[in-house]
Amino acid sequence: MERPRALISVWDKTGIEELAESLNSMNWEILSTGGTASKLRDAGIDVTDVSEVTGHPEIFDGRVKTLHPAVHGGILVRRDSEEDMQTLSELGYARIDLVCVNLYPFEATAAQDPPVSDQELIEMIDIGGPTMVRSAAKNHADVIILTEPEQYGSILQALSESGGKPSGVDPELRKELALSAFQSTAAYDSAVSNELWSRFSDSKIPNRIHSSSGEGRELRYGENPHQPASFFPASGTPTGLSAAVQHGGKPLSYNNYLDLDAALRLARSLSQTCDFASHSCVAIKHTNPCGASVAESQVSAWENALASDPESAFGCVIAFDQVVGKETAESIGKHFFECMIAPGYEPEALEMLSQSKNRRMLTLEPLGEYREEPKMRQVQGGWLSQVQGPPSIDWDNARSVTQNSLDEEGTKLARFGTSVIAEVQSNAIILVRRTETGFATVGVGPGQTSRVEAVRIAARRAGDRAQGAMMISDAFFPFRDGIDTSNEIGITSVVQPGGSIRDDEVIEAANEHGMAMLFTGTRLFRH
Repeated sequence: MERPRALISVWDKTGIEELAESLNSMNWEILSTGGTASKLRDAGIDVTDVSEVTGHPEIFDGRVKTLHPAVHGGILVRRDSEEDMQTLSELGYARIDLVCVNLYPFEATAAQDPPVSDQELIEMIDIGGPTMVRSAAKNHADVIILTEPEQYGSILQALSESGGKPSGVDPELRKELALSAFQSTAAYDSAVSNELWSRFSDSKIPNRIHSSSGEGRELRYGENPHQPASFFPASGTPTGLSAAVQHGGKPLSYNNYLDLDAALRLARSLSQTCDFASHSCVAIKHTNPCGASVAESQVSAWENALASDPESAFGCVIAFDQVVGKETAESIGKHFFECMIAPGYEPEALEMLSQSKNRRMLTLEPLGEYREEPKMRQVQGGWLSQVQGPPSIDWDNARSVTQNSLDEEGTKLARFGTSVIAEVQSNAIILVRRTETGFATVGVGPGQTSRVEAVRIAARRAGDRAQGAMMISDAFFPFRDGIDTSNEIGITSVVQPGGSIRDDEVIEAANEHGMAMLFTGTRLFRH
């Protein structure tokens, strides 16, 4: 009886000696190539070179080694087809019953810093590997396909129970492995397409969307308890929330991820745009900032962010841009928050913060940059894509349009405020002011259908702190009523993009009230 045959050709050689040795012990023949064959021989395992099967040597520095009918005929032959089996016999080829392949590390190579050359990257585009994976996965009814070291144990167990016979492997397990194989090649192709688009195209947005992910992580629930949900990390090197490490506590929910994402975006933005401050702190509730501050001390940043709206900050998500210190943890005390993300925690700080079982602390080291890059959003029937990043305001060309103008400190406050409002749902108004140690929000009016109503909400939350504050608007004022209302609560300066057909009326209102008004020329809607 013909011995079953396995073809093993892998980049990641984890566990292949154990796999090949176990197959050998069950009377399997091992075919292999290049470095994989050398490693197996060094381990004392009998190996047949694929070149012996094909009758052709490996050529072009290994670019061509398995692209041959003797390989793919052996994989794709249908065992239940007399015609297929007869053709295979006439050609002098033999069956291949198991294919173990993983691919060149294209994504890891693409992620190197400094970037590798185009030519070096192209050499990491695997051709023979994906072709064998697809062939084996297509014929999974007859061929076992392994693409990850984590799969080796289950298939060896199944073969052991069947006396080494590949026909004894459960069809459902074969389907599971085939699906995983097609997912791996799909992800690989997406990675190649996306990286080459970034290198070969001048467009800021791709002409096609190709996305892939790692294995999904089941979440506690979705936006509501009756909705199942998962988090799918982007494929390749973990970044952002997929790279964050959770320190105990219950699993995260869908809403936790959304709020952590909002907190991370704003913390990164403040760290970049407010480089004149040492620390920043952000408190997020339902994806909107309810408080944000930059300050010379972390404790002050936290206290000022909390003071912006302590009622809304109950059950918030918090982000810091520096390692959280003991004094900050003491200041936070028993304040209830859902999650916190930071570049790290002093041991005593982490211990203090972890005393409440309902808190979850996450570390993301480094916090990373908030870069301009295409972002996708699904809608009914398709996807939207836009370039998104921190507010790209040209402050050198921002212009004062009133009799009174902002001084240097006022301009810094405006930079802080525009960074915050860029992450508030539109229509949005926020009130900001200087503190003893930096800058902070004192009132946030998010997500209103009326701009003047957003002013009123921000004013109610600020109370007396609105006196002498700066008002930041994410878009122009269509009427002067927003300016008149802000004057009633004590606003002394306004920052907005400008661009309304009634700009003259709005400017006139500001001058009547003795306000300074700055036009940035950049709208900051966030829908």
